[in-house]
Amino acid sequence: MALLEHMLVISPIGDIDEELIESISVNITRTFGFPTKLRSLIDDVCFAYDPDRMQHYSTIILEKLASKAPEEAIRVFAITTEDLYIPILTYVYGEAQLGGTACIVSTHRLREGLSSNSQAYRSRVIKEAIHEMGHTFKLRHCKDQTCIMHYCRSIKDVDKKSDQFCRYCKVLLDDEKKSLEKSISPAS
Repeated sequence: MALLEHMLVISPIGDIDEELIESISVNITRTFGFPTKLRSLIDDVCFAYDPDRMQHYSTIILEKLASKAPEEAIRVFAITTEDLYIPILTYVYGEAQLGGTACIVSTHRLREGLSSNSQAYRSRVIKEAIHEMGHTFKLRHCKDQTCIMHYCRSIKDVDKKSDQFCRYCKVLLDDEKKSLEKSISPAS
């Protein structure tokens, strides 16, 4: 029996620009060192819609994504245009299962003040994609305001932080990747 190649699955939900998906894929592969595969795991997020808030509850979406993750998926990254929330916050740019399988980013509020084809918009989405994927690799929010793992309260914070991990978060990520690679490598 052939071994499955482990990968990070990118799952667009709805109508997402193909060039944006390609940029996310390239940057996720560059950052985390695993190949990516495009695969739609869920068609829409209507099951997570809250009519009182007129938003989608991201935690419920993550649970469904994780349950549909293919065997070869190390992690699943989803992207949607729908506005997301968690009960304790007005909105979120994204959410992840800390040390878990799934994460999601919404482009809804990342467009603020920009056209959807601008480089600044793409940069915001890529930063948030890497940030949320970082959480699935057990990284927590960082106090360094330039680190990609810094918690962003506003779009200005997203624009201000870099697209790189600080030295401390990079060491934690490298350790987690080594641990993960050992756990998925076939026994010699």
